[in-house]
Amino acid sequence: MAMEMRQQLKMTQQLVMTPQLQQAIKLLQLTRLELQDVVRLELEENPLLEESIEVEEARDPEPLEIDEKESIPEQGGDDFREVETGEDTLRDWDSYLDGYNYSSGEQYSGDEERPSFESMLTRKGTLIDHLLWQLHMGPFSDAEVVIGEEIIGNIDENGYLRAAVEEIAQACNCDGEQVAPVLERIKEFDPTGVGARDLQECLLIQARFLGMQGSVVERLLLNHLNDLETRKYKQIARDLGVDINQVLMASKIIAGFDPRPGRIYGSEDVQYISADIFVYKVGEEYVVMLNDEGLPNLRLSPYYTEVKGNANVDSRAEEYINEKVRSAMWLIKSIQQRQRTIYKVAKSIIRFQREFLDRGIECLRPLVLRDVADDIGMHESTISRVTTNKYMQTPQGLFELKYFFNSGLSTSEGDFVASESVKNRIKEIIDKEDPRKPLSDQKIAELLSGQTVNIARRTVTKYREILRIGSSSERKRHF
Repeated sequence: MAMEMRQQLKMTQQLVMTPQLQQAIKLLQLTRLELQDVVRLELEENPLLEESIEVEEARDPEPLEIDEKESIPEQGGDDFREVETGEDTLRDWDSYLDGYNYSSGEQYSGDEERPSFESMLTRKGTLIDHLLWQLHMGPFSDAEVVIGEEIIGNIDENGYLRAAVEEIAQACNCDGEQVAPVLERIKEFDPTGVGARDLQECLLIQARFLGMQGSVVERLLLNHLNDLETRKYKQIARDLGVDINQVLMASKIIAGFDPRPGRIYGSEDVQYISADIFVYKVGEEYVVMLNDEGLPNLRLSPYYTEVKGNANVDSRAEEYINEKVRSAMWLIKSIQQRQRTIYKVAKSIIRFQREFLDRGIECLRPLVLRDVADDIGMHESTISRVTTNKYMQTPQGLFELKYFFNSGLSTSEGDFVASESVKNRIKEIIDKEDPRKPLSDQKIAELLSGQTVNIARRTVTKYREILRIGSSSERKRHF
């Protein structure tokens, strides 16, 4: 019996995440803008949480001691005389200002007469808007406009038609013979090349727009587009029966065509990055400052203490108040812990990457999460959450925190160099190469070995592909 009880009474240890810990982890990996949204939502839902607004008392400016009459020296014979400070002079200035028009626009006597803010807004024109405007401005019948609108509605952001003629005809309750002529006229719209079904047709439209029917350019596009991509110029010249210089000139013209004519009307907005951390150099030391802009100072509402001391508050109200107080305190402490953690991580990164801040990317040293975790006494997963979607403004520029963490390669001197620094060296070598004789990956590896960096050819290939740089054959230029 005792044996059975001992078997049943088995103690185990289990890690349980409290709500406070869950909230702290969640806030830690949020961006500053996402954190602002969380705080704003909590302020709306929690009546016992409020923003602390510290306003300095306004002080009256010190009165200026002005004499009743102040003499101004005469200059150049102009009428610079004694300036009176009496009421007559003020009335003269008032009348002068009333008769002077500061603005060349309309004047409004009240806010009711001013145009609304929405009336001053506009949106960026899209490719579809531009094509529809040309359609409605052109000599099209009502039936052709319906077909044209259906065609334009199936053109993607790059300017390519993504529907078959039969599908458009079915949608418009007509036959393909009515759709085809409308499509051909839309292909003449601006931007040139719009309405094509594939790359070859897009480039042919642009070539024919330039009057190159029957030229080497058109023949090359019709029969040797794949050979052009692989730069088989000699084979193309032999098949077309022309001189290789004509092929090179034709390929140069084609290189000036736009393979995505609709992208100039792209609707993508520019994404601006706001730094979470600012690093300044003061003397010989680097100072870390957190960007707290937009984050309010939170506090418990003073109304809580008044209600807490009221004996008439029933148990349900008191339970509700206590719950909201705990929620507010958890949020305040979690935000404070988040800011302290980000500050510690930033300081640690600066200690490890001091030479990078002083001299640039060539001195970026290898760094892993474990190094920072050991430095500040935290877990690697915490460091990973802190560095997610957070940016640091440094004297060397704006960088994501993850940029400072990278693997290393050994050097012939026994040291290690960061992989990002090696990528930068590869890019610099390729930028300086002769485009008519591009360097192979093996040659780049040999050049890096001359710079004391031990690197294999396959590693050069991997880094080159990460940088989105083509191979030596793809980089080769004949003109």
